Amino acid sequence: MMAVVSDGSFFTRSLVSWHRDENSRSLPWKEEKDPYKIWLSEILLQQTRAAQVIPYYHAFTDAYPDICALAGAADEDVFRIWQGLGYYNRCRNMLATARYICHERGGLFPSEYDDILALKGVGAYTAAAIASFAFDLPYAVVDGNVYRILSRYRGIDTPYDTTEGRKLFAALATELLDKKNSAGYNQAIMDLGATVCTPAAPLCKECPLSARCYAFQRGATSEFPVKSKKLVVRPRYFNYLLLRFSDEIWIRKRAGGDIWADLHEPYLIETESPVEVSELVSDKFFKINDLGISNVIHSGSFRQRLTHQLIHSNFYIMDFDKRAEVPGNDGMWIRVSQINKLAFPKTVLSFLRNNLYF
Repeated sequence: MMAVVSDGSFFTRSLVSWHRDENSRSLPWKEEKDPYKIWLSEILLQQTRAAQVIPYYHAFTDAYPDICALAGAADEDVFRIWQGLGYYNRCRNMLATARYICHERGGLFPSEYDDILALKGVGAYTAAAIASFAFDLPYAVVDGNVYRILSRYRGIDTPYDTTEGRKLFAALATELLDKKNSAGYNQAIMDLGATVCTPAAPLCKECPLSARCYAFQRGATSEFPVKSKKLVVRPRYFNYLLLRFSDEIWIRKRAGGDIWADLHEPYLIETESPVEVSELVSDKFFKINDLGISNVIHSGSFRQRLTHQLIHSNFYIMDFDKRAEVPGNDGMWIRVSQINKLAFPKTVLSFLRNNLYF
């Protein structure tokens, strides 16, 4: 299939007009000009839907109204607000960037694209969004919404996840950008992708571009964009033992080099496949404490999909009349009343809230 050439001025003009006259999508960071709040919103939005981000955005801006307030916060406090969003490296990078800007730049956010791009946790899309929305610089955002809209509109069958595809879409996005109103144009194309030109069941009759859209005119919207790589998802099996003694539970902090680094969790036995309780009791924890199957109560199962992993979590509750001896000495016994001061992965937090009622 050959890509067709469409009128770029029609595309840009129609998109900006739709944004001005018809786009009613409301988000708390739209029309914001404070680079700190724009940067914060863009970090929160990475790989996350806008609707999910809204309460987190309010929580962060209420707790930390400027970048130096965030820079001065304790890691644990920031992680606790972040918990549930996932992709926790974003939170670590956010803290590192806040501290760099506050301590090395006197709290002054960089105003040039290359300097923004150099910030930790900021890629080309995020840098373009900040440069455009905060400083009115002529940089086009290129993300999944943009790939979808441009590929459908122009009939582009080059896979967007290839080097050739990334270059092609970046060049086309820059060509179509309204250089005098980059913020409005970028907001328009993201909102159109989120509300009209959606991945499934796009609202083509409401789209300002449909009259010259290659895919719509041929009834082929489902064929675009084209992706070359199939995502391989690795299953992992987490078996958690919630150890309880009186009003205390045992938890540990996850180390770096894996998912959920620096977050807390109960005693974990990871296995290569689903296991029965009879297999779990071969773990060293059971041997040290001379325990058997009768001590284990299965209390819940969860599945959580990450980008490249599918986590199967099983939770078991074990009550003791004295503190159990936990191998490795990498955790601690804490009162249940104290755990709301710590950050946990989403599935662990859900389980604890449902079972410990904190």
